This record gives sequence, C-alpha cells and structure tokens, in this order.
Amino acid sequence: LPLEFELQPPYPNPFNSSTLIRYALAQTATVRLTIYDLAGREVVTLVQGQLSPGEYAALWDGRDSRGKDVATGLYMAVLRGGQGTILSKKMALVK
Repeated sequence: LPLEFELQPPYPNPFNSSTLIRYALAQTATVRLTIYDLAGREVVTLVQGQLSPGEYAALWDGRDSRGKDVATGLYMAVLRGGQGTILSKKMALVK
C-alpha cells in the first residue's frame, strides 16, 4: 500500500487526445479529482467519492463536463482529499 497521499504527473504530458492521471492514497479518504483551466474555472470532475487505500488512475479525454472538447492550452489536475490536503499538477493539451 502507498505510504502517503500522492498525485503523479499526468502521462503523456503534453497530450493530444487523452492523458492518464495516477494518484495514491495511504488511508481511506473522500477524494475529488478535478480539472481546472488556468483561469480557475472548473472543467470537469473525474473522481468524487470515498476510496480505500491504494493506487488509482483516471483518464481525461480533453472534454469538459458537458462532453465538449476543450481548447488547446494549460490545465491543472487538482486532487483534494484526506484532511484538507490539496495536490496539483499542470498539463498541456495540444491539438
């Protein structure tokens, strides 16, 4: 099992059609993995709920919460969980 709450860099990055976001939990936690644009607007929430300790991965296909393709640019993957812990990683979508 993982020893800490962790968010790994998205792969591939930059990406064209999709990127894989891996994260790990050392203990059971309510987590939320959300993609934001650089203006701070929420694009889509990929994961939301309580998860057991372990390693996880979420695929982002470059679409927003309505299923529409987002523009080329920089985005942030933000993982919230545990006792108020927030981790983030930057990624670039290139079309």
